[in-house]
Amino acid sequence: MRDSESVIEGRNAVLEAFRSGKTIDRLFILDGVRDSAISSILREAKKQGTVIDFVQKSRLDEMCPGDRHQGVIAYIAAYEYKTVDEILEIAYSKNEDPFLIILDEIEDPHNLGAIIRSANCAGAHGVIIPKRHGVGLTATVAKASAGAINYTPVAKVTNITRTMQDLKKKGLWFVCADMGGTSMYDLNLTGPIGLVIGNEGKGVSTLVKRECDMIGSIPLNGDIESLNASVACGVLSYEIVRQRLVKGK
Repeated sequence: MRDSESVIEGRNAVLEAFRSGKTIDRLFILDGVRDSAISSILREAKKQGTVIDFVQKSRLDEMCPGDRHQGVIAYIAAYEYKTVDEILEIAYSKNEDPFLIILDEIEDPHNLGAIIRSANCAGAHGVIIPKRHGVGLTATVAKASAGAINYTPVAKVTNITRTMQDLKKKGLWFVCADMGGTSMYDLNLTGPIGLVIGNEGKGVSTLVKRECDMIGSIPLNGDIESLNASVACGVLSYEIVRQRLVKGK
């Protein structure tokens, strides 16, 4: 379910949103329709790098009952995205080792908001999310972040694995959360680091996991076998904080 205030429907409204500089997270267009208005929208979408999905009318009707959508629906971001380089610059300007949180297909806006909140409290320099297969910066995300979205930058990238490869060249190590990994207490989580949190149901994907240097698990002593994604992120983030504090003594 998307936030109603994050949805724009109708050809003129969507086109004006692009031209006014709004960040469009995702664009849904009726498959097979090509006219001057649709062509203009597609041209603006490609300039911005917006994810475009060509769908059947039934999908559009489900998303926006009635004919108001005119074959076009757009999801706008509630906040502006930053680049990965801008996030790294924040760390460098503070003379700190970069601490990034990378999310692999987090779909629940409440989870994303809670993760941004935890990232801010733990002193992470930013959060990286994928363009596809994950929630963007909706109004619900902003609300769930309890204001942290105003202080913790979020970057949206086309390919998570390629971004991790680029960051490795800049000296970052990566640890992903997985129940089958080594206890987080037995890992060295100091230095420039990226914490990878996977999808709420599937966990970290195989391709992303292959790019990780360490696989960390959280010791669980209860009857339930796993933690919510945002809680796991908070726990592992604070183990990184703890180890940084110890190293600094």
